[in-house]
Amino acid sequence: MGACWSSLVTDDFKSPIAARFRGYLPVVVDVETGGFNSQTDALLEVAATCLDMDESGFLCPAHSLFFRVEPFAGANIEQAALDFTGIRLGHPLRMAVDEEHALNEIFRSVRKAVKSTGCKRAILVGHNSHFDLSFVNAAVLRCAIKRNPFHPFSSFDTATLAGLAYGQTVLAKACEAAGIAFDKEQAHSARYDTEKTAELFCAVVNRWKELGGWLDGE
Repeated sequence: MGACWSSLVTDDFKSPIAARFRGYLPVVVDVETGGFNSQTDALLEVAATCLDMDESGFLCPAHSLFFRVEPFAGANIEQAALDFTGIRLGHPLRMAVDEEHALNEIFRSVRKAVKSTGCKRAILVGHNSHFDLSFVNAAVLRCAIKRNPFHPFSSFDTATLAGLAYGQTVLAKACEAAGIAFDKEQAHSARYDTEKTAELFCAVVNRWKELGGWLDGE
């Protein structure tokens, strides 16, 4: 989906999405991991969905990337985490890549989107976003990746936003409250959860606009 233009464009911001988020491009990220500790536990899946904005200033999901990731050397993996996500590390069709390759591919796509929208940096959107951002940052340090397009500590948390907008903080329940179809059989896959989180974030932002909470050109 290409860049869309509207009256939101100003001399300072060259696209409506850049104007809406003050030069930061929201990118939805979800990770599946071997536990809760970003310093010691394996990154097992990562997905990212870039967002776009139409001529009327409404936000929509654009394109997604998804990778299954090989655990880094010495990574801790809790069996309870595998049971929860359903990830089968030894599955012959898993086709995992190392985390440096996965992140570099995602970062390359995000940097391209940042440039095309006239933004200055990406900002991570996640459901309980601190968790996802902590694992991304830990992997960036392990891999000594120099060009991380994401803000290092700021993020948009859809658990908080959905609690405000719909009175629900669990992803499945928040999607249901927002009228977004959610298949619990596909949940806890980074690809599926990222795409549903993207739909939820767009629903919250667009509903706020419909209610007059943000006006074009503000």
